Amino acid sequence: MPRADSTATAPSPPPAETSHATTGTESDPGVSQEVTDDMAAIEAELSAAPVEEVIANHCYGLFQLAAIHLGHQPPNLPSARLAIDAFGALVEGLDGRLGSAEGTLRDGLAQLRLAFVQISAAANAQANEAVADPPAT
Repeated sequence: MPRADSTATAPSPPPAETSHATTGTESDPGVSQEVTDDMAAIEAELSAAPVEEVIANHCYGLFQLAAIHLGHQPPNLPSARLAIDAFGALVEGLDGRLGSAEGTLRDGLAQLRLAFVQISAAANAQANEAVADPPAT
């Protein structure tokens, strides 16, 4: 296993899907200086933020994504399940490492899981009712 030292550099990002993409602060003639400066500022802000806060923010995004899919009429249960599972993988997989937001994230995960079960049951009951009592023609 290679030894970590203070001169190690961050790994390069994976190659972009298109040849026109830039990474970091590289120059691209198709990108304005304003966009390049904005991206550099965002990168600096992100690198200064505590990692647990950045991850917690991504978890909040997954919470919202799941809630949106559960709120559709009819609910999009496969998409909601995927978002809930991803949210759970982060929260449970990083147990004890998410800082002050961890309790809130765990509560949100429990609420989403409960809502999913309730909405799934209601959707199944409605589907079974429609099959058992088809509309008169």
